[in-house]
Amino acid sequence: MFDLKLERPLVFFDLETTGVNVARDRIVEISVVKLMPDGSRTTRTRRLNPEMPIPAEAAAIHGISDADVANEPTFRDVSRNLYLYLEGCDLGGYNILKFDIPVLVNEFKRTGLDFSMDGRRCIDAFSIFCKIFPRTLVGAYKFFCGKELDDAHSAEADTLATVDVFMQQMEKYPELPRDLDELHEYCDNRDPDALDSTGKFKWSGDKLVINFGKNSGTALKDIAVDNPGFLQWIIRADFPDDAKKIASDALKGSFPEKTA
Repeated sequence: MFDLKLERPLVFFDLETTGVNVARDRIVEISVVKLMPDGSRTTRTRRLNPEMPIPAEAAAIHGISDADVANEPTFRDVSRNLYLYLEGCDLGGYNILKFDIPVLVNEFKRTGLDFSMDGRRCIDAFSIFCKIFPRTLVGAYKFFCGKELDDAHSAEADTLATVDVFMQQMEKYPELPRDLDELHEYCDNRDPDALDSTGKFKWSGDKLVINFGKNSGTALKDIAVDNPGFLQWIIRADFPDDAKKIASDALKGSFPEKTA
């Protein structure tokens, strides 16, 4: 193994879940790889019954359906053994700081176990990637063009550098579309399920839900009845006009219909 000194086990893990809401969504699969100080490793993977339906959009990503986990144990069933397995271990993964760890902590909390990160070191390969290849024009110019960007934040220098980066991307990655319409679609990072321009409302199956804040994942129709003040706040606050219109219409009892 590479020269990494471990005083205690380092456990890399990944979760597949029912969605992306760290407070509400549940684990449907967990895989762990335990690296030991002596250089050995063990790998374990377990599917779990999340005790809630797996939305179609989540199943489309990880390929795990309700039927696949119907007879699997729940997180509560395995929580004690998993807790002991992770005891005294540092943790690793990809983007686990923002998602996997909070989900895991919340799952343990539901079973009455306090899974604390105190004293644990956390190795996040995503954070390493972002530091080595910073997602800035300066970083992209160095990576693709092999040059330092002098005069960064000068409009002309930045524009010329962007052209050079783009040309190098097209040369380096022949799989990128050459047709501008296709390249336009490739560059579009908007959530295809988003209804408004900034994705404050999105489709979850046939249900339109809130897509931000503490009400994330809650159906718009439910919010309109149970918490109309939230929609009134959207209308008053600094939100785009299309989001305000959706909120305003909902308060009047008018809701969008999903088109095929």
